[in-house]
Amino acid sequence: MRRRALALAAAAAAALGIAAALPASPAAAAPACATAWASSAVYTGGSTASHNGRNWQAKWWTQGETPGTTGQWGVWSDQGACGTGGGTDPDPGTDPSGFVVTEDQFNRMFPNRNPFYTYRGLVAALSAYPGFANTGDDTTRRREAAAFLANVSHETGGLVHIVEQNTANYPHYCDAARPYGCPAGQAAYYGRGPIQLSWNFNYKAAGDALGINLLGDPYLVERDPAVAMKTALWYWNTQNGPGTMTAHAAMTNGSGFGETIRSINGALECNGGNPAQVQSRVNAYRNFTEMLGTTPGPNLTC
Repeated sequence: MRRRALALAAAAAAALGIAAALPASPAAAAPACATAWASSAVYTGGSTASHNGRNWQAKWWTQGETPGTTGQWGVWSDQGACGTGGGTDPDPGTDPSGFVVTEDQFNRMFPNRNPFYTYRGLVAALSAYPGFANTGDDTTRRREAAAFLANVSHETGGLVHIVEQNTANYPHYCDAARPYGCPAGQAAYYGRGPIQLSWNFNYKAAGDALGINLLGDPYLVERDPAVAMKTALWYWNTQNGPGTMTAHAAMTNGSGFGETIRSINGALECNGGNPAQVQSRVNAYRNFTEMLGTTPGPNLTC
């Protein structure tokens, strides 16, 4: 009976020259993302990869050419936006991967970033240190993510610089006395990435920890967004630097943001060394914690 009533209503609407209100068809979900693009992978014609939330198809053989950049020949063909199969993220404050920073928040934090630094590169790097921004309660996790991103923002001018700007220092980052030397060349170990990894011994230590031959190929840090982020997370999670604890420990044991500054550049900035630089980091941290819906906590300076 209800079906007949709907049919009659539609017929009546047509007779009056108006459209009948019929149930809307659900919007088509974005196709699933292909395997994430990797700079070290070889792609042949017809191969697909995802990058920056879009699927791409290679027109011919390629390696190391980033999708979305025209390059010399424009090897990648844009296949459109992709997703995880549709649906709504149940918590708009987290990424489907579980990371407490969403892609939209990342883009708002770094509106002028270099296209090299991608959200997908950051998320891909998280597997190297699963405790990062995933330790303690929700407030602690969000504070740590904000602290990391605030420091890398300061180090790179808002994720703009991939390599250090003072090229005159390049030949000075090779400690040839080390038993493994400088196989990539005397001038190869300059600062790269979000926390400016430098010196041959740091490239070796980071590479050994991550299972990547960075001593032999330090240029990977400026070619692969995920590798770049992994080196920054290596430092954040494992190195005290001039401080007394890692930055990860500082944010998870309650020591506060100020101790992350000490671990990264405390020898030059803390204890009155450069209060303007410290304040710049603190300002970014306050801004990012607000964007992530949390508070900055105590002990902000060093």
